[in-house]
Amino acid sequence: MKDTPNTSSLSVVLPAHNEEEAIATTVHEVIETLSRWMLDFEIIVVDDGSQDDTGAILDTHSATYPCLKVIHHPVNQGYGAALVSGFEAASRDLTFFMDSDGQFDIHDLARFLPLIEEYDAVLGYRIDRQDTWMRKVNAWGWKILVGLVFGIHVRDVDCAFKLYPTSFFREYKLETRGAMINTEILYKFTRAGNTYTQLGVRHLPRHGGRATGAKLSVILRAFRELLVYAFKWHREEKQLEKVSRHNKPGLQRARQSEEQVVACMKPEKAPKV
Repeated sequence: MKDTPNTSSLSVVLPAHNEEEAIATTVHEVIETLSRWMLDFEIIVVDDGSQDDTGAILDTHSATYPCLKVIHHPVNQGYGAALVSGFEAASRDLTFFMDSDGQFDIHDLARFLPLIEEYDAVLGYRIDRQDTWMRKVNAWGWKILVGLVFGIHVRDVDCAFKLYPTSFFREYKLETRGAMINTEILYKFTRAGNTYTQLGVRHLPRHGGRATGAKLSVILRAFRELLVYAFKWHREEKQLEKVSRHNKPGLQRARQSEEQVVACMKPEKAPKV
């Protein structure tokens, strides 16, 4: 018996780095849950240069589950790089991504799927976030910053529980490879005129491993990408506006010419006798 009706096909992207304690349980729960919901799904786990047994565990499971695809990064490339590899491999209509550390419950996705018929994307935000106070402070500051710089105002910009149309990732090139990836996705998604809604999701204590989001190297990389790409994207927007203004008079003249041609082609009324 299905827990929720849905006809769309789904790619699930799970980035993983040193998650040997949680990865098997996460993969098993995702497969078991989606098997009850839909017939057409795939799970793509990106092992981002793990130095523990994460890769070996995934390879063992992929031999058992045909729906499981494993991508290995020989060295750690960053959270954004792991997501991008997963997005590039996605082949279904919708793409959902979630962290593989066991802090999210895949069952919360059931409330997302019906809304994708009404909105272009569904974004999760963490309820009662189970992180250290330092990570919460960092997240609050980052949220304020990306709101000021990019005009992105969502409740939880970096929540790793989001559902998008796969076509977006095929059409738009993602350039960041670190913690800036969620900001980039939302920036380009909203600039393209797409809509979204937000839903609260449960956030659970970690099942093991160590969070890397508060590492100094991760934070510095995020700030570096923010500075570089804020300048680049704003410059590109100005160039597009300039091109648009330059072409506008030409378009107006073209419309006027078309109207004159149409007027000349109209048959004259015969004079009354």
